[in-house]
Order: sequence, then structure tokens, then C-alpha cells
Amino acid sequence: MSFLSNLFRRKPQAAPRPLFYDIVCPYCFSKFSPEEVVFRASHHREDDEDYALGEDELLNKYRERFGLDSVHDMEAILHPHDVPEEHRLYSDHVLTGLTDRYGELTRHRLCPYCHNELPVTAGKVPSNIISIIGASQAGKSVYMTSLIHTLQHVTADHFDAACMPLNAEISRKFRSMYEEPLFERGDLLTSTQKEKMQEPFIFQFVFKDEEKPPLTLVFFDVAGEGMVDQDYLGLHGQHIKNSAGILFMVDPLQIRSIRERIKINLGDKPGEWVSQYDEPRDVVLTMFGDFIAYQDKGKTDIPTAVVLTKSDMLTALADEEGTYIKTNSNIFNPMEHRKYLDLDEFANIDGEVRRFIEKVDKPFKGTMDVYFTDTAYFAVSALGSNPVEQKLQGLVSPIRVDEPFIWLLYKLKYIEGRESQ
Repeated sequence: MSFLSNLFRRKPQAAPRPLFYDIVCPYCFSKFSPEEVVFRASHHREDDEDYALGEDELLNKYRERFGLDSVHDMEAILHPHDVPEEHRLYSDHVLTGLTDRYGELTRHRLCPYCHNELPVTAGKVPSNIISIIGASQAGKSVYMTSLIHTLQHVTADHFDAACMPLNAEISRKFRSMYEEPLFERGDLLTSTQKEKMQEPFIFQFVFKDEEKPPLTLVFFDVAGEGMVDQDYLGLHGQHIKNSAGILFMVDPLQIRSIRERIKINLGDKPGEWVSQYDEPRDVVLTMFGDFIAYQDKGKTDIPTAVVLTKSDMLTALADEEGTYIKTNSNIFNPMEHRKYLDLDEFANIDGEVRRFIEKVDKPFKGTMDVYFTDTAYFAVSALGSNPVEQKLQGLVSPIRVDEPFIWLLYKLKYIEGRESQ
């Protein structure tokens, strides 16, 4: 193409912005129109049973699923179709408030399926949810803690953004249950038990550029033992299906050949290694099978980052020839992306980890190729070193933990990708 034709070539027109967007609830992952929301009344009255305090069955059913206490004496639920059009409040074509029969305004918008309160931006911007998922013992909790900590303290500043919990309760729980134990006391987090199914941790990556909608990051920890429980699977299927991007954790120790090789190289005593890991391919089949079976051509086009955790352990497999991985591999070196995704650096990492997975677990790689049309491969170390007897040796020094998230920012068109200069 000539210089002049390049110069005058018109940029493709962006698709027109819709008046509103479907909402995906970040709590129960149901998808619905903004017109379907319900509201929590802002007051109660003893002389009107429609506005009396009472039990919210849907909210308590949701809370019971996660072992949370029931809440009693809640304000009434108001349905928009019971309120005249002139008493409905709209903002940017989205229903955001109601004035009730007593002239009281409420802006407490709730999900119609679980009655949790929705983010203020719901319906006005795309509900782009990124899910962190993986099998039991894949290091999801530790990775989530390291990732959120890194996004808040490092990454957000590199991309003119802020990473914030959705509400004060999530902030308190994350700090006390995850961040302080790991980053301040050096304690490893215990693996999630089935009977302790936890409410999702929800954070928003909010850009200073108001033209960019917030990105919601949901950590939904399903214990591996729960993957045969229909309640778990139903919620988890919704979670995956309505995500805009997926961070799929794979622990190297899930891969039999690596597990045996590391055990030999590190000289561990017999009996010290846990062997009840799920093979990665089985995890894919279990977690994604039901959902993907209903997609066009039996595949999903949701961008999926396959994240190999505990990359620091792979030094035990490294050699000069690169039988498994080279001693000077990029995966062992910290890297910061600023303002954009470095496409050359990404291509190097993606290529190295793809080749590594192909060598050590071809069935898993083949299954991913069959079910997913848009994947990338990464290796991260949430801690920076291998703990000894459940205690960290020194400070937590994450390596490349935010790289898969930054790739998803790129795939969802929040940031640009550029080749190295």
C-alpha cells in the first residue's frame, strides 16, 4: 500500500454506543436488563404491610449458601412496574431510582435474583467481569491476594487507574483474612474447604479516564471437592458463562510428570508430597464441560488466560538445554508493563509456557485448544519463593502476577498493545 493511501486511509468507525447494557450481577452472576432491577425501600411503616419490615427470602437464601447469617427486619422490596412512569428516575437511559407512594426516593437497586445491591454503574457501562478460577489447591487464594495487592499498589498507577473493593465489608474481609496474614505476617493461606464456600470477593479496576468503564474482578473460590455439588456447579456455570474474561489457575504440581520430576530434583522425603491433585485436563472437563457444551460449535470465545502458578518451583526443572525450560527463561524475571501491553514480551512468555505445557501435559493443552478459541499462557509466582513448612522465607516478592490481568485489559480493549521499540 502506498504512503498516500496509508495517510488517507480512514480509521474504522467505532460501533455506536447502546443506550444501556445488560447487567451481570457480581454476586450471583445472573444476567438481566436494567428494567428488571428491583429496589429496596428507603424507609418502613408499621401502618402499611407493603412497607413493613420483614424477611428477604431471596437475600437470605443467597447468604445461607455462603454460610452467612440471615438478616431480619429488612425494608420492603419495590417493583418498578408497581410505580407510575413519572415516579421512576432515569440516568443515562438507565432506571436508577423510584419515588414511592409516600414521596420517598430510593436509589438502592438490587439484583432481581439474589437481592444484593448493584454497583452504581450497572447498566450504564458493560458488566465486564473477570473471574479467577481453578481447582482445589491450585493456589487461587494466594494468587488472588498477591494479584489484588499488586494491582492496588503498583499496576493501577501504571495504567492511570485505581483498584478498589466494591464495598467496605469486602475491604475489611480481604485485609483481615488475606492481605495481612500473607503480606504482614508471612502466613500461608489455608485451602478453602467445601463447607466454607465463600462469598465472592469483588473489586473494581476504575480508570481515571471516564470514557473507560470500570472492570470488575470477581474471585469466587469453589473448593475442588465441591465441583460435583449441583449447587456449586450451577453457580459456577453462571459465573463462567457471564464472564468477559477468565484467569484459569493451574498448579504445576497438578501435572504428574512435573510433580515427580520436582520431587526428585528437590530431594523431598517420601510421603511429604500431596498426591490428591486433580489433573488439569480433568479440571477443564469438569469446570467447563457443561457450560461449553451449549456454546456455538462447542467452543467458547471468552478470552482465557491460563496461569501456571508457583513458577519459582520450576527452577528445579531448568537447565541450559531447555529440556523442560531454560535456566535463563523470562518466566523467572520480574517484568512491569506500563501504559500498554508489551506485545514482544507477551509473545515470548506465551510461547515459552505453551511449549512447556505441550511437553509436560499434551492432553491438557489439546483440551484447551478444542474448547477455547482465545487463550494465552503465563507463568507467575505469587510469593516469589517456595515456602518452608507453611512459612515464607523473607518478604513476599510477586513475579509477573499482574501480566495475565493486563493481557485481559488488552483483549477487552481497555489498553493498547505495542511492540518493543
